[in-house]
Amino acid sequence: MEANPFLGVIFHWIGGLASASCYLPFRGIKRWSWEVYWLVQGVFSWILAPLFFATLLVPHLWQILHAAPASSIGYAYFWGLLWGLGGLTFGLSVRYLGIALGYPIALGLCTAFGTLMPPIFSGQIHTILHETSGQFILLGIGVCMLGIVFSGLAGVSKEKELTTEQKQETVEEFQYFKGLLVAIFAGVMSACFAYGLAAGRPIGDIAAATLRQSHQSELWQNLPVLVVVLWGGFTTNFLWCMVLLLRNHSYHQYLGAAAPTMDSFEVIVASETLSQTGLSRNPFPRSSPFSKVPLLLNYTMAAIAGVTWYFQFFFYSMGQTKMGKYDFSSWTLHMASIIIFSTIWGILLKEWRGTSPRTRWLVAAGLALLVVSTLVVGYGNYLKANGPATQATTQAMLAPLAHLRHIVTE
Repeated sequence: MEANPFLGVIFHWIGGLASASCYLPFRGIKRWSWEVYWLVQGVFSWILAPLFFATLLVPHLWQILHAAPASSIGYAYFWGLLWGLGGLTFGLSVRYLGIALGYPIALGLCTAFGTLMPPIFSGQIHTILHETSGQFILLGIGVCMLGIVFSGLAGVSKEKELTTEQKQETVEEFQYFKGLLVAIFAGVMSACFAYGLAAGRPIGDIAAATLRQSHQSELWQNLPVLVVVLWGGFTTNFLWCMVLLLRNHSYHQYLGAAAPTMDSFEVIVASETLSQTGLSRNPFPRSSPFSKVPLLLNYTMAAIAGVTWYFQFFFYSMGQTKMGKYDFSSWTLHMASIIIFSTIWGILLKEWRGTSPRTRWLVAAGLALLVVSTLVVGYGNYLKANGPATQATTQAMLAPLAHLRHIVTE
């Protein structure tokens, strides 16, 4: 399939926007406990949507999965299970740190581990280090990490400047140290999704061959891989939600019973939070115990959230097919775009209100670096896709800088 890295970057940006926006529909859910609506959205995001789009766009889906190596299916599912743990704790990190700080820390670690570990284990990293295209990609990853650092510094600066009351106006339970520990765990475990995609590559290869034989676009070759990885993620979340449903007797809410003390949880991403901790304070006014639960609205909002969540990886899979040989860099592009759009949401939701010009400058610098990183990574993939001639031209353009560096080091 012909590579088109800049089109791939656009696909990754669309996926990042979907990821940063998918929790907004939870605002409309009333009088349901977390485990109730989280399981509903999970059915749509991890089971129904992946199967629907893979069946619609990839012929003979089940034959492809049956023909795939059992080890590929097993490892893709296994890494999906571990990714599910990261997903569960990710929302908790945002609950304690807020969307503007929780996202950069968790996703920063997720970016580093998810991008670099697959090529290291495959032995591809040696080639990457010795090619101009690979060096540009690694430079872009470094710029992305620097952007994440700036975003984190902005969060630390905010934490120092605001009073406890000001922090809790936008983040009800702001706890920096506890949130930092949870964010580290969530970031490392969330990177397992990238490992699942790498383990499922043989599935994608079979799907690509099937699409070619059917004279259809290979753009959809990774959709069957998503089906398997997301099965693993659903398993983890399903088991935990079942524990909560039984322990809290909240399963009655599916038929119209109301949650005893709350309409919904955290406004946006923190709706992922673990209500079973008993620490969450309700950000919404309590409704009368006799008020009617809007079942149709609740199911609809949870379904919209779930499908929107799936679209992040729907577009990710499209972007990955366009990045060329070094498609491992897709993970960096995806993470950077999520942080970009989540930071923008944080600005729109006034999480940075009351901060100093220095803090807002750090936010702007972080955003700018993240945007630049996606362009640099895209250019590195463009160099790889367009062969030695383009790389030679780039090396000639960079020769004066290399000569200057040589003079300085002497």
